[in-house]
Amino acid sequence: MKEIVLAGGCFWGVEAYISRINGVIETKVGYANGKVENPSYEQVKTSQTGHAEACYVRYDEKVINLKVFLNKFWKMIDPTIQNQQGPDIGSQYKTGIYYIDGLDLEIILDSRKEQQKLYDQPIVTEIESLKCFYIAEEYHQKYLEKNPNGYCHIDF
Repeated sequence: MKEIVLAGGCFWGVEAYISRINGVIETKVGYANGKVENPSYEQVKTSQTGHAEACYVRYDEKVINLKVFLNKFWKMIDPTIQNQQGPDIGSQYKTGIYYIDGLDLEIILDSRKEQQKLYDQPIVTEIESLKCFYIAEEYHQKYLEKNPNGYCHIDF
């Protein structure tokens, strides 16, 4: 099994989208790569913690490889917008790919290079090693499953 953390705006929709991909075993929403230890949602939504709302993903690389998985991720976001996806604005809504396995970096960079060909503006999606990931409060987990009419910036 492989692991990666992805940020693409509000984590409710990111998790709902990603969890539907064949080969995804587990998802958890949380806060990635910020400067505040174990932040709360109330802290993160101020845009002062440096954390991105993100989704931890464990997937079976025998079912879906990272290149194909990333192609699905790129379709979900607008990677040329800084700190915003849909109507959600703030640094917590930045896009990011936070890798756990250093061997994934080359695949991620190649993927970004291919995606850049589709845009006139530069891609601003962060690509970094995962420094920290704090699981969000329980009510955020599988939020759109629990609240089928809940807000989502992603069209499924």
